[in-house]
Amino acid sequence: MLLLTTLLGAGQGLFLALYGADLYDAARGRASFAPPFVAAAVAGSLALAGGGLAASFFHLGRPERAWRSAAKWRTSWLAREVIALPLFMLLAALYGVLHWLGMLQAALFAGALAAAACLALYLCTGMIYACLKFLQEWHSPLTVLNFVLLGSASGFTAATALAAWFDAALEPGYRVAALILLALAAASRAATLVRNARLRPRSNLQTAIGVKHPQIAQKAQGAMGGSFNTREFFHGADAARLAGVKWFAGLAGFALPAALLALGSPAAAFAVQIAGLLAERWVFFAEARHPQNLYYQAIS
Repeated sequence: MLLLTTLLGAGQGLFLALYGADLYDAARGRASFAPPFVAAAVAGSLALAGGGLAASFFHLGRPERAWRSAAKWRTSWLAREVIALPLFMLLAALYGVLHWLGMLQAALFAGALAAAACLALYLCTGMIYACLKFLQEWHSPLTVLNFVLLGSASGFTAATALAAWFDAALEPGYRVAALILLALAAASRAATLVRNARLRPRSNLQTAIGVKHPQIAQKAQGAMGGSFNTREFFHGADAARLAGVKWFAGLAGFALPAALLALGSPAAAFAVQIAGLLAERWVFFAEARHPQNLYYQAIS
């Protein structure tokens, strides 16, 4: 899930950066894109999204049954994501082909559909976690907002790097947009961390087992060693390690990319930013206090 959400979000952001500039050109009655830049941006967007999709298969117990995950689209945000992801990639590829063939009006229409699928995909991915009421850390509109802003910020940083290589005229505008999105993403993530730090658990050992005694401690999980519960729902890190990863995520995900962008090194900024956002996404999963850990967190 770390690679899926990080790479996919960056791929979506890269496409939005490309299509947004294309719309701006169309509004001015111009078509100033260098064809190699369009090709590189579309290919980069598809590569990032495809890389995230490929990584997600390693998380599945039965990958051959992955296609079945779309069956419950009426009630499941995960199923909706499974539908929106290939739809976005198909429409983004169509946009790139039409642009390369010089069919600019058709490309703009295909791009509008791809942008709509892209935004729907952000919503689906974020709501997979935000809809879980029993996880207070995720059950917030900030979760969806963070997915959108973090993905957009990394995508615009990637667009800045590609513009520096293939279409230098676009690079200054992309750099400014990436810095603005980085600032917004940092503010949104900071707001989430502050909110989560103030949350109080709704359950404790007493309420979990229905015993009101003031001194209850979990000594064992009822098994000889690790289990699915301890592997999938608890990170196993101590407070010092969690704090260290948070600091790394803040520096590598936000501060250093902003500095590198300002210094004119967008490629380095994107590489550092991806590493930082992977750490940020680990923190996102680690900070969720699953109620089931009242039973399974300790191992005797």
